[in-house]
Amino acid sequence: MRPLSAIESLRARIETLEGRRPGRAVLPFGIAAIDAHLRGGGLARGAVHEIAGGGHAAIDAAAAALFAAGIAARAGGMVLWCLARPDLFAPALAEAGLGPDRVIYLEAGDDKTALACAEEGLRHGGLGAVVAEVARLSMTASRRLQIAAEGTGTLGLVLRRWRRQSEAVAFEPSAAETRWRVSVLASTPLPVPGVGRPRWLVALIRARAGETAEFELEACDDAGRLAVPAALADRPLAAAGGRRGAAG
Repeated sequence: MRPLSAIESLRARIETLEGRRPGRAVLPFGIAAIDAHLRGGGLARGAVHEIAGGGHAAIDAAAAALFAAGIAARAGGMVLWCLARPDLFAPALAEAGLGPDRVIYLEAGDDKTALACAEEGLRHGGLGAVVAEVARLSMTASRRLQIAAEGTGTLGLVLRRWRRQSEAVAFEPSAAETRWRVSVLASTPLPVPGVGRPRWLVALIRARAGETAEFELEACDDAGRLAVPAALADRPLAAAGGRRGAAG
């Protein structure tokens, strides 16, 4: 067995001191530049991850929803999607790999109910992932979700969305393991008339025990997989992965 590096040993000790189980299962993105920024080489399954659009425009919010759908698709199993308003476009989620036969839609009506239902879903233990669409996420609510996710090993995703500009709020302190911000970029030009594969600027703006970074990526394919644009694929990992930020 490969001996642990100094960093890995320190992370394991911190997890033990924090009362968390070392060596948790993770869901890799399959892109080295991203996975290198995540503890364990991927998204922790028994944890909550927070996602939002990069701006206040609906197009960035839609990209964030598809980013979440791609992650949930790759998690496997059934997905509980709790939403406060019934405005999801199921065919778009299917194009990101999350077909309608794998999703249980729960129209909660408001944030409080959506969070309560998501918590119950995380405690169930038989789901591949649980998604909660809310405008706000308090520290108390995020801790409840995190504890529920840790108890069953279920992947939790909180998708921050707001109906009106006045509801838009910055990220508040929360217990989420990671935070992501997704913005739409111009698609890759094609040699023929038409629209190329959509591209996103995906910012990892918080990673517990990791570094922040930004990544230019091609949007999810029909299996929920992201890809590095061909123009960046041959560059060194640091360049392909974009810019590093301050420690999260």
